[in-house]
Amino acid sequence: MHLPIVRGAWLAMLVLLAACSSPARRADPAPAAASASPPTLLLVSIDGLRADIPGSGRMPTLDALFAQGARAAWVNPSYPTLTFPNHYTLVTGLRPDRHGIVHNDLEDSMLGRFESKKASGRDGRFWGGEPIWVAARRAGLKTATMFWPGSEAEIAGTRPDHWRPFDGKLTPDQRVAEVLAWLDLPANERPRFITLYMEQYDVAAHAAGTFSPQALEAMETIDAALAKLLAGLDARGLRADTNLIVLSDHGMADVRTSDTAYLDDVVPESLYAWTSLGPVAHITPHPGQAAEVRRRLVGRHDHYACWDKASLPPAWHYGRNPRIASIVCQVDTGWRLQLRRHPLPHQPLKGEHGFAPEDPQMRAFFVASGPDFVPGATLPAFDNVDVYPLLAHLLRIRAAPNDGTLQTFTPVLKPRAAPAH
Repeated sequence: MHLPIVRGAWLAMLVLLAACSSPARRADPAPAAASASPPTLLLVSIDGLRADIPGSGRMPTLDALFAQGARAAWVNPSYPTLTFPNHYTLVTGLRPDRHGIVHNDLEDSMLGRFESKKASGRDGRFWGGEPIWVAARRAGLKTATMFWPGSEAEIAGTRPDHWRPFDGKLTPDQRVAEVLAWLDLPANERPRFITLYMEQYDVAAHAAGTFSPQALEAMETIDAALAKLLAGLDARGLRADTNLIVLSDHGMADVRTSDTAYLDDVVPESLYAWTSLGPVAHITPHPGQAAEVRRRLVGRHDHYACWDKASLPPAWHYGRNPRIASIVCQVDTGWRLQLRRHPLPHQPLKGEHGFAPEDPQMRAFFVASGPDFVPGATLPAFDNVDVYPLLAHLLRIRAAPNDGTLQTFTPVLKPRAAPAH
C-alpha cells in the first residue's frame, strides 16, 4: 500500500532526486520541436544478451546486422546491472542513482515498496527523469512501446500513444506483427518512435544457464522474429527511412547452485532489514544496530564485499539516491548471496546478472542501421547513458538534461545537410 503524501513533500523529494550524482550533461543542441517528418526510430532490446553473442554465428540475422551496420565494441551497463535500472537509463540518459530506479525492487520512504513486476512498478511517481517517449510526444511525434520498463506508468503526466501491459506470453513474432501493424497506420497516426522489448533469452538463461539448450532456442526464436521485422520493413518500403537500433541492457553469467554465500553467517538477520539479496544486496540496520552491522559487514568477505553507500566505487556512480540502503553488498561474478532460511534454486546452473559492470560478461551490445548511420562504422566501448542523446538526435528533438553525450556517436553518424532557407 502506498503511503499518502502531501504535494509539498513530493516536490521536495523530486528536487532531492534531481540533485543526486554529478550535474547532467546535455546532448548537442537540437531543435526544440520535431521536424515535419523525421525518420522512424525503432529501438529493439534483447534482454540479457551478452556483447560476445552478436557475430558469433548463433543469431544469423543479428550477425548480419552487426556486420553491415554501425556497431560498438560493447556497451558498459550502468550499476546495478539489472533490467529495470538499465532499460530506464537507456531511455532517459540518467544513471539509476539519478532517475531513481536503483534496483528492480526498492523501498521509498514516502511511496513504500516498488516491485518491478507488480502494480507498484506501474506507479509513475517512482519514475524520475523524462523518458524519450515523453519528449517525443511533447514535440508532436506519435510514439508506441511494445513493452519497455517504465512505459506502463504515467510519467510526467504522459504515456506513449500506443502501449500494452507486459504480457510474457506474447511471442516475439506476435510482438513484431503488432509493431508492423503500427507502421501500417495512416501517416498522421503512425508512430515515429517505437520500442520492441524481447526478454525470452533472459528468461531462458535464468532458468538453465547462459548457453543452455533453452537459451540457444530463445536466441533462435528472437533472431527469426528480427528477420520478420526486417522483411516487414522491406515489404512496406520503410527500411531506407527507418533508423533501427538493436541493443541489450546488460550481459549474463552462470552461477552454480553450490556457489552460494550466506549473509547470516556474518551478521544475524535480527540486526537488519534487507530490500534485496542475490547479486546486489541492500541492507538497512535496525535502530540502534548500525555500528554493529557495519562492524561485521562492511569490507571484504569470501565471494562478496560490502560498502557504506557513500563509499561505493566512484566508477559505479551509485550511492547518493535516498532509495539506496545504507549498506550495499556486491557479490563476485558467479556467486549469489542469500540467507540460510531461503531455499536454493532447483537447477544446478542458473544464468544471472547484477554483477559488477566492469566484468566482461556483463557487457551489452549495440548495433544500428538506417539513414542516419554510416554502414559498417565502428565505435569503441561506451556507457549506456549515451544512448538517450542519440535517440533525441535521431528524432530531431531537444534532449532533456542527461548524463550522456552525443559525441560518442560522431564516428558512425552521417553529417546532416543544412536546412533549406
